[in-house]
Amino acid sequence: MSLSGPVLLAVLCGAALHAGWNALVKSSGDKAADTALLNFCAALLALPLVLAWGLPKPESWPYILASLVVHIGYYIALAGAYEHGELGMTYPIMRGAAPLLVALASGHFIGEAPSAAAWLGIVGITGGVALVGLAHPGEALHHGKALAYALANAAIIAAYTLIDGLGARISGDALRYVMLLFVLDGLTYPVGVWWSRRGPRRQQLLAYARGRWPKAALGGAASIGSYAIALWAMTQAPVASVAALRETSVLFAALLGCWLLKERFGLQRAIGTLVVVVGVMALRLG
Repeated sequence: MSLSGPVLLAVLCGAALHAGWNALVKSSGDKAADTALLNFCAALLALPLVLAWGLPKPESWPYILASLVVHIGYYIALAGAYEHGELGMTYPIMRGAAPLLVALASGHFIGEAPSAAAWLGIVGITGGVALVGLAHPGEALHHGKALAYALANAAIIAAYTLIDGLGARISGDALRYVMLLFVLDGLTYPVGVWWSRRGPRRQQLLAYARGRWPKAALGGAASIGSYAIALWAMTQAPVASVAALRETSVLFAALLGCWLLKERFGLQRAIGTLVVVVGVMALRLG
């Protein structure tokens, strides 16, 4: 398998969608509630598609179960990172280290060793993402909790990427796999958030959801689209290459952070953007 032009363009579109829904969560007043609501809306959107298209092959169900468990950790770490740090800092760290971890593990777990050019692209994207995310390294280190959540989430992202990449291939239909995953995933984390809030806090959660659900539905649709594109691409191209390419979403996140959240960009992030672009070109050649 190779990373063709159409697959590359599709993954870039998915990356933009991914940055969009992350900016939505970051802009909210209650990160955990917003993440739970977004996932619940995504489940409601995916359910009719599951009923219409049917289930993936039973052989892929253990992968879905494993992914559900890992995704709970992902949403906890995601909410924690955005609670304590800027989108422009935490998002690139979370997403930037993950493709390198995927590339290191893919040879052992799925028998896909990246070529020299692909390695150059993966390292280039990872390095560029680090430049974008750590444009103010002293500030990043000062926000220890945000940094810890972001680094933990990088490992979690690598884990579910490998799990879902294999699961999508075994399922026989990546779209059926991802829709069932979103239906089930849209129940686990929201139920956990609901259970953790008692008494008046549940009433506050319901009131928040009533005012926020249109934006959450939009974010849920973006989340489904982004991940469906990624898993489909992993059935067409090497998992490590798709995982690295998907993290170009940090460029969109940095721009959204500047535009919507009034976060800084600066020269180092501009250089990092160029490094990521070079990495994408090398990845395409690999």
